[in-house]
Amino acid sequence: RFSACLPNCWEGKETGDQALREGEDSVAHPPGYPLFTMLSSLMLSLLPLSSPAHSINVLCAVFGAGASGALCFTVCRVAGPGPGAVLAGGVFAVSKLVWQWSVVAEVFSLNNLFVGVLFSLSACFHCAESVHDKKKFALWGALFCGLSLCNQHTLVLYVVIIIPWALLHLYTHNGLSFFGLVSLGTCFLAGFVPYIYLPISSYLNRARWSWGDQTSLHGLLTHLLRAEYGTFSLAKTDENLNLPKMLWAQWNHCVNDLSTPVLALALLGILLSLWNRLRCVFVWLIVTMVSVYSVFFAWRANLNIEKPLLLGVVERFWLQADAGVCVLAGLGLSWAVCWLNGRLGWGTMWNTGAWILTAGLISHMISLNHRECDQSGNDVVDRFAREVVLSLPEGSLVLTRGDLPGNTLRYMHYCQGLRPDLSLVDQEMMTYSWYVAKLQKHLPGVTFPGRWWDPVNALEKKTFSIEQFLKHNMHRPVFVCIGLTEGDPSWERSFSRWPWGVCEQLVPVKTPFDPEKWAQKTLDLYNWSQPHDSFHPGSWERVANEEMWQARMKTAFFLFDLAENMEIEQQARLYELSYNLYCHIVDAQVDYPANWDKNLALAAEHLLRSGGRGHGLDSLLSRSIRHFSRYLQREPTDPQSKAIRSVITHLRKERDKLRDRQKG
Repeated sequence: RFSACLPNCWEGKETGDQALREGEDSVAHPPGYPLFTMLSSLMLSLLPLSSPAHSINVLCAVFGAGASGALCFTVCRVAGPGPGAVLAGGVFAVSKLVWQWSVVAEVFSLNNLFVGVLFSLSACFHCAESVHDKKKFALWGALFCGLSLCNQHTLVLYVVIIIPWALLHLYTHNGLSFFGLVSLGTCFLAGFVPYIYLPISSYLNRARWSWGDQTSLHGLLTHLLRAEYGTFSLAKTDENLNLPKMLWAQWNHCVNDLSTPVLALALLGILLSLWNRLRCVFVWLIVTMVSVYSVFFAWRANLNIEKPLLLGVVERFWLQADAGVCVLAGLGLSWAVCWLNGRLGWGTMWNTGAWILTAGLISHMISLNHRECDQSGNDVVDRFAREVVLSLPEGSLVLTRGDLPGNTLRYMHYCQGLRPDLSLVDQEMMTYSWYVAKLQKHLPGVTFPGRWWDPVNALEKKTFSIEQFLKHNMHRPVFVCIGLTEGDPSWERSFSRWPWGVCEQLVPVKTPFDPEKWAQKTLDLYNWSQPHDSFHPGSWERVANEEMWQARMKTAFFLFDLAENMEIEQQARLYELSYNLYCHIVDAQVDYPANWDKNLALAAEHLLRSGGRGHGLDSLLSRSIRHFSRYLQREPTDPQSKAIRSVITHLRKERDKLRDRQKG
């Protein structure tokens, strides 16, 4: 399995070593992730497994294991080895979100590792007995604070708390000097060395896919500050922020994924720390980091979490806070055993009970999460991309839109070397001023009639409209996957969109359209057997599967829509063809999307109005009634449900009249 948001770090694969060399020089999306890029490239060199995605997935699993071990070590350093340490590392490792994001090619498991390392170094620094040792751990901490910011920038909210805490700690122990500050600053800045990769890679411009132009200071800062997404925001949207709602969602996640006993132990750890100053300082450092991070992220997470897919985007960032909660829970269990032993004796009994509790919690979480998190047989996104790529005609130009088609098709094309005859152009990226300048030389056969595509002000100097782009590239088949970016309707003057499975082909408006031939051509584009509704609503697998299912009826829907503007005879012909396609598609499936019932019912009803074209009127009436009724059973909250019920009642009356006439 590979992530639908697979980073661009190694894209550029053709075959063998050449592919790897090309992949080493690209820049990932903002803020660049240079450390993850270079580690991924190293992994591909040292351990080339069945596919690039497989190799990087293994690397991320190693990061996840390291994060769990670092949390375990943190508790060992503060409270001593025992069940509490195992609880902290074990619960974090097998919690659903950590497990899910440790087996895909994403930056979150590396971020978890850095969180664990910073916690461990903070614990070592805090518990060190001599000033010399504190200085040593402070230097390592400064280095890793800088290094961690070469990956996920959300960690800055931990770093800005750790740094003043460590400096104050050194100051109170007479361990702070001018030379010491310079040394700490040097180590901190040394951690940012991987960012040198960005301007070097951009200058060389050897990768066939890369993001941004970092050869100038402005371009570098734009990338680092995520200006193209919206600095300090998750996405470039106008979504209203709801702080209490976001915090409540995070709390529900903690209750459901980490479990109530773990939260209770974390609270117990906070309470037990109040009676010991040494414990209290470290615990409240963790509490402050988790609290500040959670509130700040909830404030800036401008996505609508009522949509399952966007909730899936948001919840990945809760992992950073989960690590702190698990450490507090481990400390709570360790200190509870010590407190009970000190007050009541029977230390062996309490220790055994703590081990049983730890084993029980971890085993319970494994049993709950294993089925959902086991991705060993999940190749849905891979098959989605493969089917789409292989279905396209030779030499096609593909305009991708969105994460799913964009990243998956690029992975197949660049990393796996599939269909080298295709040219992939990202619609959103084409609106950035750097895209054409940086990537045009890697897209032979693609003509850009300007510096960038401006959907709003296409008449501006050096820009172009989508219509101009299409006219300059009509020497080859042109497809859009999935859909065209809104805001530039210029293409409608000169081109039509014909359905091609998940994609659509753009053809000149005067191109003759033969509906029967096109229906036959697009009927069996894909070999797709994945059951409908077989994935969690917040997963990319669900999106890919849904796209493939809906692709089956795109031509039927297109013909039905086309018939609305035709003359009566041609209209009846298109309604009949649409109806036959719907019947062929629906009758071949047992479980299918609910909207298929509604569409088939409408097609039958419209064909009935057009005279039936040789189909039995009773059969058309029964089809329409049956599928309208089935649709309402599956979608009772449809806003048009009242109107649909009225139509069903009317059709039943018409069927009864028809049968009465036939009996007479």
